[in-house]
Amino acid sequence: MANAYTQIHIQIVLAVKYRDALIHPLWEGELHKYMTGIIRNYDHKVLQINGIEDHIHILFGFRPKQALSDLMREVKEHSTKWINDRGFLDKDFNWQKGYGAFSYSKDAVPRVATYIQNQKRHHRKQKFLEEYIDLLDEFEVDYDEQYLFKQII
Repeated sequence: MANAYTQIHIQIVLAVKYRDALIHPLWEGELHKYMTGIIRNYDHKVLQINGIEDHIHILFGFRPKQALSDLMREVKEHSTKWINDRGFLDKDFNWQKGYGAFSYSKDAVPRVATYIQNQKRHHRKQKFLEEYIDLLDEFEVDYDEQYLFKQII
């Protein structure tokens, strides 16, 4: 649309199915580049991407040319196929159903980008589920614990 002007910054959180620690440091950089490419192909701008073995955070400028749920479906489907086609794992890789999405003002973007950049250091102190619940609480998102990213015990 010619007269639509937007500035939308979104942080996405994706967890590996059952929060298994499957994203290996040897190929995580390639995965981040691949996921960045998927998002860019839909005309969005990735500002920061990082994570640890069981989840990924993506901060990006969102262009409202498509539904966020459609973009996340594309990112998850294509990155899953990319991981599985390369045979990085002895078993199939899958993302957990759902995702977290949190919007930020422009002035918060540098702080959030730094936070995402420092994920490995951050998770030496705080577990993923605690971090995720903190985000939900900070943004006052109602949630049902049975639908949070589950881990097999």
